[in-house]
Amino acid sequence: MGEDNYSLSSRVFHALREHILSGKYKAEEELKEKSIGEEFGVSRTPVREALRQLELEGLVTIIPNKGAYVVGISPKDIRDIYEIRSRLEGLCAGWAACYITEEQLDELEENIYLSDFHTAKGNYEQLVELDSRFHEILYRASGSSQLRHILSDFHHYVQRVRKVTLAMPERAQNCNAEHRKIVEALRERDREAAECLANAHMMNTISNMDRCGWENLWKQEQGK
Repeated sequence: MGEDNYSLSSRVFHALREHILSGKYKAEEELKEKSIGEEFGVSRTPVREALRQLELEGLVTIIPNKGAYVVGISPKDIRDIYEIRSRLEGLCAGWAACYITEEQLDELEENIYLSDFHTAKGNYEQLVELDSRFHEILYRASGSSQLRHILSDFHHYVQRVRKVTLAMPERAQNCNAEHRKIVEALRERDREAAECLANAHMMNTISNMDRCGWENLWKQEQGK
């Protein structure tokens, strides 16, 4: 594939993935090459390549002589992702304790301050954005581009569940408090504490998801 087609397929891939993860495209919905090509103003070649990439990620299934269909993210996928993240986030925070800069620590503390403010105001959309920002700073601070890439993808994959859980005042407050403890450990350069706290942060999210009956909420949303 030429460079131009590669960049086009990458653009289509990221857009389609965002549509699937955000729920714009529902499970079992057919993704038609012609319609997608017209939407993005590209030929079928980059669309076909984008669909192949989505199939590799498990978000789409391609049935020969029939078409491409959305698989999406299942409740089991969500739980698996959080279980995996609980371990990788711990590793990330442990490494960050060794490499984080003062500037990054200040960024994290400002993030927590803003998160507290928006939690008190009930501005939960801003809180979701700040949560993403907090973790992205932490991923950069790990000093590992590979780990950052993996965790950023996982964090993005569960965006819809995060919107549900962070819209709950108790979880939002607890999330901010957990973030604060992680930052305190990072300031102390306490690798073991940072790792344990980041791991527990993800496990607490799973526990909260179970308490709020997130699987039923997920199924209801999938059916919209």
